[in-house]
Amino acid sequence: MRTKSVKKNKINVITLGCSKNTYDSEVLMGQLRANGKEVVHEQEGNIVVINTCGFIDNAKEESVNTILEYADKKERGVVDKVFVTGCLSERYRPDLEKEIPNIDQYFGTTELPLLLKALGADYKHELLGERLTTTPKNYAYLKIAEGCDRPCSFCAIPLMRGKHISQPIEKLVKEAEGLAKNGVKELILIAQDLTYYGLDLYKKRNLAELLEALVNVEGIEWIRLHYAFPSGFPMDVLEVMRREPKICNYIDIPLQHISDAILKSMKRGTTQEKTTRLLKEFREAVPGIAIRTTLIVGYPGESEEDFQILKDWVSEMRFERLGCFTYSHEENTGAYALEDDVPEAIKLARQQEIMDIQSQLSFELNQEKIGQTFRCVIDRKEGNYFVGRTEFDSPDVDNEVLIDASQHYLKTGEFTTVRIFDASEFDLYGEPI
Repeated sequence: MRTKSVKKNKINVITLGCSKNTYDSEVLMGQLRANGKEVVHEQEGNIVVINTCGFIDNAKEESVNTILEYADKKERGVVDKVFVTGCLSERYRPDLEKEIPNIDQYFGTTELPLLLKALGADYKHELLGERLTTTPKNYAYLKIAEGCDRPCSFCAIPLMRGKHISQPIEKLVKEAEGLAKNGVKELILIAQDLTYYGLDLYKKRNLAELLEALVNVEGIEWIRLHYAFPSGFPMDVLEVMRREPKICNYIDIPLQHISDAILKSMKRGTTQEKTTRLLKEFREAVPGIAIRTTLIVGYPGESEEDFQILKDWVSEMRFERLGCFTYSHEENTGAYALEDDVPEAIKLARQQEIMDIQSQLSFELNQEKIGQTFRCVIDRKEGNYFVGRTEFDSPDVDNEVLIDASQHYLKTGEFTTVRIFDASEFDLYGEPI
């Protein structure tokens, strides 16, 4: 008769930051499961792995607070071991080891095999693209490249993620096939810069050829493009987007600013005139395309005149989707040598002004959708509503379509045709037909 129970280790992976981190956590979890480990995502476990973000101040603060929380839990015996990986760890490992020593080990962004070894697992090369997805079953991220070769002055990503490395088309197709077999219907293509894809492997920008290969994957119904760069955009991508119904008429292209003086200081390699022309070409090539962008306000030296140029341009361009961040002064970036001279209160006020303009634009654009029908995917049920999205909306950041669950029954993960009967700034209200 057993008198003592043997404690079984359960590994809890906690993900902070962007979709690239989500992908990395999923790969880690897939490796752990293949090694016979019990692994959960953001649930209870006696061994904790924190995948951190080190991009801007708010993200760094959240990561540090999470590390401190679990260091304290370890101290109190609530958890047994804590490991830290990801961008913050890559960027600040010596500081973290000194300031928060009660962590079992810190790992960088490229040290997955070492992290697995510390967790008592082996890195399995044969698990090509296999991972334990943490997103709703109908969509998954597909990371087509790692790192970035762009010199943007405000950005610390190359410090944490290294140089641009594209994944081969065959590998990505195989990964997409595996995801489709598990019920994934929407692929969200991510990289620091999608438009650079293929330059290192194929000696040319090869995103269009990758898309041509991915549309042939059976079971995949939507393919969405995230994080394009305005300089050197491969225009053949628009031709494929227009021709292939599986590719969503949607692009996420972070533009950051539009004042020529600020763009030059940011080392963006473009101008207001070139950027405006590019967006015009997008809309001519793919009528009805939804363009999402992100902007930074409060960059060093941003004058009232620079900000006014940005405001006027946002009003003029009428972006379907837009997010706005305040500038974060990051050490070891090009802009760190500049004086962070825009006061925090002014940064926040400018951010609010941009979002107020966008809120009004979004309301006007959504009003135009009333009476129209759209093919929607149903992501989840929340409260009294089924929550869906059109092809013009990405998860978590864009508009949602709300359908009254007391009147209609829908299956999550399935597509349905919805007629829009009402709209607010960021939500559409519809009924299935």
